[in-house]
Amino acid sequence: MRPKKVILCVDDNEQELSVLTFMLATNGYRVLSALNGQEAIGMFSATIVDIVLADFAMPQMDGNQLVGRLKQSAPHIPMILLGDPQKMSSDAHVADALLPKKSCSAQELLERIKLMSARKRGPRKGSVRVSQSPELAVAS
Repeated sequence: MRPKKVILCVDDNEQELSVLTFMLATNGYRVLSALNGQEAIGMFSATIVDIVLADFAMPQMDGNQLVGRLKQSAPHIPMILLGDPQKMSSDAHVADALLPKKSCSAQELLERIKLMSARKRGPRKGSVRVSQSPELAVAS
């Protein structure tokens, strides 16, 4: 049996977060839930995550800022922003996908997650990582 994909869900609305968590868990995903950006960063650094779903509109650190911080440490992990398309379209985004939060069906979201986690841009299974020599590590 294949291990479950781990999804980090971030939303400041507890009710919406619990609905999303339940929907993903019942569809075979292992879900980590965070109510804000700082909590999400802590979970992200402590756990191997396959995909990130973040609400765009959150206080203190919005979803776009959160994704930007997470992409600095793990650019290969797919990240999706959920929110109001009009508000999200006005800014430049570093997320891999933008989805409308209210009008996106559960089926559409699941299909997008399946597609994005299948084509994750990290190293392929069985591939050997090339470690950097000390001289290269210092230069970069």
